[in-house]
Amino acid sequence: MSDAVSPLGPIDPASVPEAETEKSAPWIVRKLVGSMTGRIVRSSWETLRASGTSVVCLSPWGDSSPLLLPCIRFRDLAVHTIIAATGGMAAVAAPVMGPVSDVVVSTLGDTILVEMGMHVGFDLTTKAANDLIFDGTIKQVVPIHSRRLETTGVKRMTITLKYKHVPEDASLGFYRSGVHKDNSLFASVMDYLAIEKGWFSPYLFASGRRPVIPRSVKPDVIFCHGPFLSGDYRVGETLLAESAAVISLSKAVVPPPSAEPTSTPSHSSLNLNLPNLSNVFSRSRTPSPDPALTPLPPPPTPRRLAVFVVGLKPHRGLWTTSARPSESVIQYQLLNGCPAVVIPVKLGAPLLAWDTLTLEELWKVALPEGDAPDAKSKDGKFEGIVDVLYEFLDLCIDWERVVLSTKQGGAEEDVQDGAVGVGTEEKREALKGAIKVLVAAAIRSGESKEVRKEVDKERSGIAMWRIP
Repeated sequence: MSDAVSPLGPIDPASVPEAETEKSAPWIVRKLVGSMTGRIVRSSWETLRASGTSVVCLSPWGDSSPLLLPCIRFRDLAVHTIIAATGGMAAVAAPVMGPVSDVVVSTLGDTILVEMGMHVGFDLTTKAANDLIFDGTIKQVVPIHSRRLETTGVKRMTITLKYKHVPEDASLGFYRSGVHKDNSLFASVMDYLAIEKGWFSPYLFASGRRPVIPRSVKPDVIFCHGPFLSGDYRVGETLLAESAAVISLSKAVVPPPSAEPTSTPSHSSLNLNLPNLSNVFSRSRTPSPDPALTPLPPPPTPRRLAVFVVGLKPHRGLWTTSARPSESVIQYQLLNGCPAVVIPVKLGAPLLAWDTLTLEELWKVALPEGDAPDAKSKDGKFEGIVDVLYEFLDLCIDWERVVLSTKQGGAEEDVQDGAVGVGTEEKREALKGAIKVLVAAAIRSGESKEVRKEVDKERSGIAMWRIP
């Protein structure tokens, strides 16, 4: 496992390692907070805390609901730029939070409950799709027009995610790619009707993690570092197990029998001279500390990142029905023409992330007319979307652990971390090919009548879960 740390990691080291320790409040406290009196008191406190700031945000459900206070206190962030894989300067706004203790949960109990719904068109087992990009050598032609990427069915699952903490702000970060001419995260003019970037917000808010997404930011990808829930891993693993096909660039990891606390190594060389948001939001009452990447102890088992095309729907018609006391209930939808992509990741990779383009916007993108290596779309938007995701995943992926194999699962003895004789360039081409297949499948899903009928195009897109 590589010792490299992702630039997307949280900012500002502290002394309490709680970032991947699931928080728990006493039963009586959760009952009081969830009662009508507790909600009124908490609402009054949040209103008082939000006074004095002019940062206008999306509602916690990711929409423009006028019933919810838009003036939510914006978390402290540290903004810095990095040189992206495509050569441009990308902007990253990472959350200011304590150090991350990446401890594997040995027993998860009943952290989630899964109820399977409609899954017409899905096979009983997940199929390997690595041969779309690799068959012993990297394919020069990525088959984005393959019939295997044609969506004919939608699988629906209702997952109940349980938690024990008192609701609090989510530790969000924002990424804007270097492919743009203007790589600034902040828009000069706020579009109060643009709510697409909050399409994944219900997942967080229903599970007691309030997403604070300012309208003035224009990220390509939004990522989250916490609060950590052990159920997040279970949700990601469930979606992976239920996917119709998987492109895996990572060897499956067998978790250890028990998790032991690990000491926190020193990363003094990671101190960065980074600006904070005080110049952008001058009324912030809490000054940002001197930014530095958080010390990250290595986890007992290496982490992976699973990327899906997924749709979200409320439990019973309204999103408020998905937020129950101490649990969230959301319907997840997978498309049988959209393979999942699994990659090994470095320390500091986000817990959750999502591309801000919804399926509604992806369906408007034109694909290249053919599968030739030099085939390009007419407006270049398809290549731009692929480059954005490639840049973001390049900041997360652990290249030393990338596996190029046509065999699925990665648990076989002949599949080893870092295929012999395969260089970094071949691994990069494989990752980019996998992203092309994923994005093309998402775009082509708009041709399916079943998808247009069953999926909420405004609450669907490309999302990522970190898993063991």
